[in-house]
Amino acid sequence: MKNIMKASSLAIALSVVMPSLAAEFSFSSNINQDAETLVLLYSQDGKNKQFNRYNKQFNQQLQRTITIANFSGEYGSVAEVIAPHNSNYQRVLVVGTGKKKELDKARSAKLGGNIHARLLSDKVASASVVFEDLSGAVNNAALAANFANGANLRDHRFEKYKQKPSTNTVNYTFDVDNTKKTKKAYKRLANIQAGVFLARDLTSEVATHMTPVDFANAAKELESLGVSVTVLEPKQLQALGMGALEAVGRGSDQGARLVVAHYRGSNAAPIALVGKGITFDSGGYSIKTGASIARMKSDMAGAAAVLGTVKAMALEKADINVVAVMGMAANMVSQFAVAPGDVVRTAEGLSVEILNTDAEGRLVLSDAMWYAREHFKPEIMIDVATLTGSKVRAVGNEYAAVFSKDDELVTQLTFAGKQVNENLWRLPLGYKDALKSDIADLTNTGSHGPGATTAASFLEHFAGDTRWVHIDIAGNALITKGKDELAAGGTGFGVRLLSEWLLNN
Repeated sequence: MKNIMKASSLAIALSVVMPSLAAEFSFSSNINQDAETLVLLYSQDGKNKQFNRYNKQFNQQLQRTITIANFSGEYGSVAEVIAPHNSNYQRVLVVGTGKKKELDKARSAKLGGNIHARLLSDKVASASVVFEDLSGAVNNAALAANFANGANLRDHRFEKYKQKPSTNTVNYTFDVDNTKKTKKAYKRLANIQAGVFLARDLTSEVATHMTPVDFANAAKELESLGVSVTVLEPKQLQALGMGALEAVGRGSDQGARLVVAHYRGSNAAPIALVGKGITFDSGGYSIKTGASIARMKSDMAGAAAVLGTVKAMALEKADINVVAVMGMAANMVSQFAVAPGDVVRTAEGLSVEILNTDAEGRLVLSDAMWYAREHFKPEIMIDVATLTGSKVRAVGNEYAAVFSKDDELVTQLTFAGKQVNENLWRLPLGYKDALKSDIADLTNTGSHGPGATTAASFLEHFAGDTRWVHIDIAGNALITKGKDELAAGGTGFGVRLLSEWLLNN
């Protein structure tokens, strides 16, 4: 008789630095007959033997329902039976999983998120999910673990400012072939999930409560996991010659910060993850207009993603040396703020003419990339940033844009993204001539060419000889309506992608 894996969907956390963690597991040798809803996963090309475990009348009712509904098991399709005959279940959902060979971890996680959203909408308190005879692209343990992970990712909500936060959730029982393998697979996903939740909560938090100092304090919470955290303040940035980062933060009363979170899981040369951390982007004197400015609290999502990744690696106790370097600033307007036409000098030594104060992210990243190179000598450096509206116009919100001359790294990262539904699309580097200035070494905006590319080409000046990739996540960081395994609010985009890549390369 099969074991049962039980996962109760996580409770809602109100703290941005202590988000909800993994689901809880318990095991049983009996199928849970007390759940309100039974979820049967139905393969498009399998024998679906799980139907045969129930009594004849129940089985006949299920078969009749899917026949009348012309249910073929197409991926994501659902046939519902209300109050099935001779059963304790209030309803049965027969869920199509598509063809076995196409059911992989990413599709299972997406399915888990969507089924969880449906159960929440129906106010279902408990559900039993049967995994049998589904393995194809991956084994049943991986499918069940990723389904549970998808449900928990969708369940996460940022509601600390609501008078009455949502309290409904779903307790799951997963009927699996091998509880030991499933638990092991889910444990890793739960650690990564904790990093995702940290990144989501940091991104969703309002700008007045997520300043550079607030972010630095959130990073310090990781010290309890063995992460070394260093915070550099404006005077220290000036002493190091980090004039670009310091200048962007000059318009706010707190000024800029450089936050460094280092998890040393091995003695190998580190992997440096560099994050853009603009806690609010007014545009500066090149001020933003329109409703989109309300979303600019998410302009620090790159920094949130790399910090969340470090947390995931620390929880996983991964045999990896990884450091997150995050340039933090609020891009505000004041008598001290930089003005269009000003020239700043980066720690690299290059001077930059600021033609547009709303192209501040690349300035922050330039000094953060220099610091990562100079102080950690990384084997590989990856920067993550909500950098350009041009990226959104180029590839939309379903993909992040990736830039690099390193074909191997682009291939690895693109493959990793496909495993976790965080897809990348490669765009070219080029148009460096568009960054020429009459009075400085560079301008911070291109005179011509696609904006996402000229921004990436600007950053390339600060990569040195280090293997480097730039990932532009503009449009991926915040959503207004939940879908698949993503809840409304900050998405934590990049944590799963980077974690998958780090753990498998």
